[in-house]
Amino acid sequence: MTRPLVLGLTGSIGMGKSTVAAMFERLGVPVFDADREVRRMQDSGGSLVQAIEAAFPGSTGPRGVDRAALGARVFGDPVAMARLEAIVHPAVHAARESFLREHAGVPLVVFDIPLLFEKGGVDEVDRVLVVSAPAEVQRARVLAREGITAARLAEILALQMPDAEKRARADYLIDTSRPLNETEAAVAELAEKLSIR
Repeated sequence: MTRPLVLGLTGSIGMGKSTVAAMFERLGVPVFDADREVRRMQDSGGSLVQAIEAAFPGSTGPRGVDRAALGARVFGDPVAMARLEAIVHPAVHAARESFLREHAGVPLVVFDIPLLFEKGGVDEVDRVLVVSAPAEVQRARVLAREGITAARLAEILALQMPDAEKRARADYLIDTSRPLNETEAAVAELAEKLSIR
């Protein structure tokens, strides 16, 4: 069975990854959004709710997983985080495989994976696109989000590979600090390039 070229899309928090993923989708490129898939599996009736409740009693409710409660239990606790990842990662991997089978006939798909380098997902993609912006742009974007403080941003960044290292490991790089239309043009150019094989 032939399969599409798989482009791994990643970037640190606030770098514009979701915006770039949406641009690929508007071009008709199928995008597997790992975060969106996890949310779906953790919502009411989702396939992971029972296993997460069993591992972390009291972390779910009528709407599925209570992300704030679960986060409070696992954040900063490597053992608890590893237990959660042992539940979530195999399910996401299976969903990605299903997505690939579903889109076997297209030339290009995008795997939108925030921690692509950090969690070893780079082995599952053919090329890597890193979206990036200067640190001051990143900081302003993230601190504009509801509930994010400078301390929380520092905690998140401590868990992520430094932007400079991601950029050094990328096959392709898109600077999202430029005007939106320039970012769109860069995405369209890359999509066209990778779709011709």
